[in-house]
Amino acid sequence: MSTVGQVLFAFFEDHLKVQKGLRPGSIRSYRDTLKLFLGYVATSCRRPITRLALTDLCFQRVLDFLSMIESERGNQISTRNQRLAAFRTFYRYLAVRHPEMLAEAERVEAIPTKRTSPPETRYLERDEIDKLFTTLPKEGSLALRDRALLMLLYNSGARAQEIADLRVGDVDLLDRLRVRLHGKGDKWRSCPLWPQTAEALKQLATVRCGDKNAPLFTSRQHKPLTRFGIYKLVKHHTATLRCTPPRAEHCGVSPHVFRHSIAVRLLEEGIDVNVIRGWLGHVSLDTTHRYAEITLRTKQAAVAACLPPIGRLETPRTTAGWQKDEELMKWLNSL
Repeated sequence: MSTVGQVLFAFFEDHLKVQKGLRPGSIRSYRDTLKLFLGYVATSCRRPITRLALTDLCFQRVLDFLSMIESERGNQISTRNQRLAAFRTFYRYLAVRHPEMLAEAERVEAIPTKRTSPPETRYLERDEIDKLFTTLPKEGSLALRDRALLMLLYNSGARAQEIADLRVGDVDLLDRLRVRLHGKGDKWRSCPLWPQTAEALKQLATVRCGDKNAPLFTSRQHKPLTRFGIYKLVKHHTATLRCTPPRAEHCGVSPHVFRHSIAVRLLEEGIDVNVIRGWLGHVSLDTTHRYAEITLRTKQAAVAACLPPIGRLETPRTTAGWQKDEELMKWLNSL
């Protein structure tokens, strides 16, 4: 009988990497889910992970785990649904490779996805963007890097991972002024660059060195800047900015807020939704239409604000092979 470690190794190294051809970011999502789950099951069974059997990975433990991450870890419904999606893929694999797990896999498949409201689309107004770029430091290699990265985030609307994956050869700063982004679904797209963005990128030491395979953005230690490093950088430089719509609590600006911001700007300038879809790399037009709804509300609020006092509506204004536990966990972390 296969051990849990053997099954996991085959699932990650063959099924996800080879058969499904998933990118490292997607594989890390599966890894994180199964790491948490294995620790939870080991605690429940009062046995080390290396002594777990496939039968320990039963439907009820999946159900209890999903409940636990909401009630005890405070995870959002969207996170719970992401974990469930990972479980479904894993248990489908188990059902095919290990028929004795078929009944458990069918029950896991039947766990319903919880309904959740779409996340609020928050963006930066033009004056907040202007404030950011006028107050950014201008001296020093890190200052040049940060300015170029933030300009590229706003210009391209790229996801943080897409920025982290960029190599020097992915940017054309001489002829067509564009960047090639490797997005979701293993799809590439090109995005035009503003002259100001191209000039900022030309100042980077990584660009001047001429190695097209070198990472475009690096850390202080000259290592590739990670997605988490980009989040930290954005948080540092945007601490005083406020998003639209405002919240009672200030929860900060994430890289994705820049993505929302350029989408709203493009719509305000009358750019066709299909063009914006290609610009941002959206798979579905439904995602892009969220921004159209935002700008419509903004226009309606502007019209109401411009009415003469006698005709103004009295309504509130809106704003826009395993011997030790450590070996298994170490291998999972290396994925």
